[in-house]
Amino acid sequence: MSGLAEVVDVRLFTEVFVTLFVIMDPPGQVPIFLGLTGAMTSRQRAAAARTAIFVAFGVIVGFAVFGQQVLNYLHVSLPALQAAGGLLLLLVAMQLLTGTFEVPEPASGKGGNVALVPLGTPLLAGPGAIVATMVFVQQAHDDGSPLRDWVSIAAGLVAVCVCLYLAMRFANVIHRVLGESGTTLVSRIAGLLLSAIAVQSLANAITAFVQAA
Repeated sequence: MSGLAEVVDVRLFTEVFVTLFVIMDPPGQVPIFLGLTGAMTSRQRAAAARTAIFVAFGVIVGFAVFGQQVLNYLHVSLPALQAAGGLLLLLVAMQLLTGTFEVPEPASGKGGNVALVPLGTPLLAGPGAIVATMVFVQQAHDDGSPLRDWVSIAAGLVAVCVCLYLAMRFANVIHRVLGESGTTLVSRIAGLLLSAIAVQSLANAITAFVQAA
């Protein structure tokens, strides 16, 4: 146990895990995942879950390592990134509410674009998760043991990704229980929830813009 404590800061790991778990919300992703993948087969839905997790992990890690430099180079602020994510989620929410969301061709046998956008990003790897991870990384740079902190942050992120994958992977069971009509109802509810998330993201971005002005 003492050897593990030398590699991982348990306090930081717990803080990262709890923060990202609350932001990325694995249980809350189930109805949205079902809504976006309702027309897929079980195999396609499982592939979409795997792809979404890998995309989310890659995006968050990419921003953790290079995010601040990229945003500075492009002269883009974090509130602008948050507003863009909110607008994209709002568009997806409207499509879910009206039943016009386009799903990948079943013959492809893959998760398709839906696993990349909006599932992978900005739904899982959204502005909240990206900014929170960037803050943890910045704190690690200021700490006396950055390598240990980096390992702790990475372990916390991996643990949350595992929870997300399990939640979406077993959404198949929920889909079988609900049936087609139940899944359609869940899609509408998911659209409503997603629109609320999008509006809140836009509101937070506007608040940040006002405070910075």
